[in-house]
Amino acid sequence: MIVVVADTSPLRYLVLIGEADLLVKLYRRVLIPRSVAAELSPARTPEAVRKWMEQPPRWIDIVESAKAAPTAADLDVGERDAIWLAGERKADLLLMDDREGVEEAVRHGLTVTGTLGVLVRAAEKGWVGLPAVFSKLRNTNSRASPALIGFLLEYDSRRRAT
Repeated sequence: MIVVVADTSPLRYLVLIGEADLLVKLYRRVLIPRSVAAELSPARTPEAVRKWMEQPPRWIDIVESAKAAPTAADLDVGERDAIWLAGERKADLLLMDDREGVEEAVRHGLTVTGTLGVLVRAAEKGWVGLPAVFSKLRNTNSRASPALIGFLLEYDSRRRAT
Protein backbone atom coordinates (compact mmCIF):
# COMPACT_ATOMS: atom_id res chain seq x y z
CA MET A 1 0.00 0.00 0.00
CA ILE A 2 1.32 3.43 -0.87
CA VAL A 3 1.70 6.12 1.76
CA VAL A 4 0.09 9.46 0.89
CA VAL A 5 0.20 12.59 3.05
CA ALA A 6 -1.98 15.64 2.35
CA ASP A 7 -1.71 19.30 3.14
CA THR A 8 -4.77 21.49 3.60
CA SER A 9 -5.44 22.97 0.16
CA PRO A 10 -5.92 19.80 -1.93
CA LEU A 11 -8.38 18.47 0.65
CA ARG A 12 -10.19 21.81 0.84
CA TYR A 13 -10.60 22.18 -2.92
CA LEU A 14 -11.56 18.57 -3.55
CA VAL A 15 -14.23 18.82 -0.84
CA LEU A 16 -15.51 22.12 -2.27
CA ILE A 17 -15.93 20.67 -5.76
CA GLY A 18 -17.44 17.42 -4.47
CA GLU A 19 -14.53 15.22 -5.51
CA ALA A 20 -12.80 14.30 -2.22
CA ASP A 21 -13.66 10.63 -2.73
CA LEU A 22 -11.23 10.55 -5.64
CA LEU A 23 -8.52 10.33 -3.01
CA VAL A 24 -9.76 7.01 -1.64
CA LYS A 25 -10.18 5.67 -5.16
CA LEU A 26 -6.64 6.68 -6.10
CA TYR A 27 -4.76 6.07 -2.86
CA ARG A 28 -7.00 4.09 -0.43
CA ARG A 29 -5.78 6.02 2.66
CA VAL A 30 -4.51 9.54 3.21
CA LEU A 31 -2.54 10.70 6.25
CA ILE A 32 -2.90 14.26 7.49
CA PRO A 33 -1.12 15.97 10.36
CA ARG A 34 -3.32 17.21 13.21
CA SER A 35 -2.42 20.79 12.19
CA VAL A 36 -3.96 20.21 8.74
CA ALA A 37 -7.15 18.93 10.39
CA ALA A 38 -7.15 22.11 12.50
CA GLU A 39 -6.72 24.30 9.40
CA LEU A 40 -9.81 22.67 7.87
CA SER A 41 -11.95 23.42 10.94
CA PRO A 42 -12.08 27.17 11.80
CA ALA A 43 -15.29 29.18 11.48
CA ARG A 44 -13.90 31.07 8.45
CA THR A 45 -13.51 27.79 6.55
CA PRO A 46 -16.32 27.05 4.06
CA GLU A 47 -19.15 25.14 5.71
CA ALA A 48 -18.82 22.09 3.44
CA VAL A 49 -15.17 21.71 4.42
CA ARG A 50 -15.86 22.18 8.14
CA LYS A 51 -18.65 19.58 8.08
CA TRP A 52 -16.43 17.15 6.17
CA MET A 53 -13.68 17.59 8.75
CA GLU A 54 -16.09 17.24 11.71
CA GLN A 55 -16.66 13.65 10.60
CA PRO A 56 -13.81 12.82 8.27
CA PRO A 57 -14.12 9.71 6.12
CA ARG A 58 -12.58 6.51 7.44
CA TRP A 59 -9.82 6.67 4.85
CA ILE A 60 -8.41 9.88 6.40
CA ASP A 61 -5.93 9.20 9.20
CA ILE A 62 -5.17 12.19 11.42
CA VAL A 63 -1.74 11.54 12.87
CA GLU A 64 0.94 13.13 15.01
CA SER A 65 4.59 13.18 14.03
CA ALA A 66 7.00 11.36 16.29
CA LYS A 67 8.95 14.62 16.61
CA ALA A 68 8.02 18.28 16.24
CA ALA A 69 8.63 19.66 12.77
CA PRO A 70 11.34 22.31 12.53
CA THR A 71 10.02 25.78 11.74
CA ALA A 72 10.30 27.11 8.23
CA ALA A 73 9.75 30.85 7.89
CA ASP A 74 7.90 30.80 4.56
CA LEU A 75 5.55 27.92 5.35
CA ASP A 76 2.40 27.74 7.42
CA VAL A 77 2.16 25.10 10.12
CA GLY A 78 0.09 22.69 8.01
CA GLU A 79 2.55 22.75 5.12
CA ARG A 80 5.51 22.37 7.45
CA ASP A 81 3.92 19.47 9.32
CA ALA A 82 2.76 17.74 6.11
CA ILE A 83 6.29 17.87 4.69
CA TRP A 84 7.74 16.62 7.97
CA LEU A 85 5.19 13.80 8.24
CA ALA A 86 5.76 12.78 4.61
CA GLY A 87 9.48 12.53 5.26
CA GLU A 88 9.03 10.73 8.56
CA ARG A 89 6.64 8.16 7.07
CA LYS A 90 8.66 7.87 3.85
CA ALA A 91 5.55 8.83 1.90
CA ASP A 92 5.25 7.84 -1.72
CA LEU A 93 3.35 11.06 -2.43
CA LEU A 94 2.64 14.42 -0.80
CA LEU A 95 -0.48 16.33 -1.85
CA MET A 96 0.27 20.06 -1.72
CA ASP A 97 -0.58 23.15 -3.80
CA ASP A 98 1.44 25.97 -2.22
CA ARG A 99 4.45 26.79 -4.40
CA GLU A 100 6.84 27.49 -1.52
CA GLY A 101 5.71 24.31 0.22
CA VAL A 102 6.17 22.26 -2.94
CA GLU A 103 9.67 23.67 -3.42
CA GLU A 104 10.57 22.82 0.18
CA ALA A 105 9.14 19.30 -0.19
CA VAL A 106 11.14 18.70 -3.37
CA ARG A 107 14.29 19.91 -1.56
CA HIS A 108 13.57 17.15 0.96
CA GLY A 109 13.36 14.57 -1.84
CA LEU A 110 9.58 14.15 -1.72
CA THR A 111 7.31 13.43 -4.68
CA VAL A 112 4.53 16.01 -4.81
CA THR A 113 1.30 16.54 -6.71
CA GLY A 114 -1.48 19.01 -6.12
CA THR A 115 -5.19 19.36 -6.64
CA LEU A 116 -4.79 19.64 -10.41
CA GLY A 117 -2.60 16.53 -10.51
CA VAL A 118 -5.20 14.53 -8.59
CA LEU A 119 -7.92 15.67 -11.00
CA VAL A 120 -5.81 14.87 -14.08
CA ARG A 121 -5.03 11.40 -12.73
CA ALA A 122 -8.74 10.80 -12.08
CA ALA A 123 -9.58 12.00 -15.60
CA GLU A 124 -6.98 9.61 -17.05
CA LYS A 125 -8.81 6.79 -15.27
CA GLY A 126 -12.13 7.97 -16.70
CA TRP A 127 -13.60 8.93 -13.32
CA VAL A 128 -14.12 12.65 -14.01
CA GLY A 129 -14.27 15.02 -16.93
CA LEU A 130 -11.59 17.68 -16.61
CA PRO A 131 -13.63 20.52 -18.15
CA ALA A 132 -16.41 19.97 -15.60
CA VAL A 133 -14.18 19.66 -12.52
CA PHE A 134 -11.96 22.57 -13.59
CA SER A 135 -15.10 24.67 -14.04
CA LYS A 136 -16.11 23.84 -10.46
CA LEU A 137 -12.59 24.62 -9.26
CA ARG A 138 -12.73 28.06 -10.87
CA ASN A 139 -15.78 28.79 -8.66
CA THR A 140 -13.63 28.40 -5.53
CA ASN A 141 -10.83 30.67 -4.36
CA SER A 142 -8.25 28.34 -5.94
CA ARG A 143 -5.18 30.16 -7.20
CA ALA A 144 -4.58 27.63 -9.97
CA SER A 145 -3.06 29.38 -12.96
CA PRO A 146 -5.51 29.85 -15.85
CA ALA A 147 -2.58 29.12 -18.20
CA LEU A 148 -1.87 25.81 -16.47
CA ILE A 149 -5.54 24.87 -16.49
CA GLY A 150 -5.66 25.68 -20.21
CA PHE A 151 -2.58 23.53 -20.84
CA LEU A 152 -4.08 20.61 -18.90
CA LEU A 153 -7.40 20.90 -20.75
CA GLU A 154 -5.50 20.78 -24.06
CA TYR A 155 -3.53 17.75 -22.81
CA ASP A 156 -6.78 16.07 -21.79
CA SER A 157 -8.40 16.80 -25.14
CA ARG A 158 -5.45 15.28 -27.01
CA ARG A 159 -5.35 12.29 -24.66
CA ARG A 160 -9.03 11.55 -25.24
CA ALA A 161 -8.63 11.92 -29.01
CA THR A 162 -6.04 9.12 -29.22
